[in-house]
Amino acid sequence: MRASLVAALALALSTGAAAKPRVPTAPKPPPHDVLAGGWHWRLATPNGPVHVWRPAGYDARTAGAVVYVHGLYTHVDEAMREHKLAEQFAASRRNALFIVPEAPASGDEAPFWKSLKALFETTRDKLHLPLPRGSLAVVGHSGAYRTIVNWLDYPAINDLVLVDALYGNEDDYAKWLQTHAGRMTLVARGTTKWTEPFVRRFPRRAVRNDIPASVEGFSKRERAARLLYLRSQYGHMELITEGKVLPVLLRRTALRPLRETPTPRPPRNTR
Repeated sequence: MRASLVAALALALSTGAAAKPRVPTAPKPPPHDVLAGGWHWRLATPNGPVHVWRPAGYDARTAGAVVYVHGLYTHVDEAMREHKLAEQFAASRRNALFIVPEAPASGDEAPFWKSLKALFETTRDKLHLPLPRGSLAVVGHSGAYRTIVNWLDYPAINDLVLVDALYGNEDDYAKWLQTHAGRMTLVARGTTKWTEPFVRRFPRRAVRNDIPASVEGFSKRERAARLLYLRSQYGHMELITEGKVLPVLLRRTALRPLRETPTPRPPRNTR
């Protein structure tokens, strides 16, 4: 009896020694769909949906990030679809991960994301992918300023773009421009009452009376300006819905362009 117990114990020990420990596998990204030629995720979070879009040709080694905040009278799902945001992101040709969180649809709603760091961490954890470490652009339309003002203490913002979106918290945005190294682009059509006095605070500014059709339309000074103010020829909603402005503004940021895909050459005639 004792001999059989010893044999069983020896067998168990030898089997355990031979067994290799299981290495946990990293979780895979959630399923995606294809939108505007890139990968698109809709992430469910406690603070509402977050849309993430990644262009074809995305290079994680040099990629940056864009956080776009929609304005009032819409929610993120409708803004993503009706404003064709993925198509506009694609038209910018920026090598970036585009993050579009939920934001207030009315003045009665409080901002859904009061911490940019929390938005990034939630996106990373839900996506199971590392976030890019390159340049960061924060872009907002209309009432988005109420969300973005909470993020001004985030140290890594390289470009701040407010599209008809400066009509409150002017002192907070002025302090950001005075104390941070990043650049600010202001576009105004319906918000000139607030934007014009704000811009006059800064003698070293560039002002243009229209939005060019392409980034090449900017002068050298306008491209390099820390504060660029554009008086818009487009209406408040047309600034976003026409699809002509956002790609140009994104091209002025410090984000790197996507690498151009070479046009395949026709095969040589070897005869």
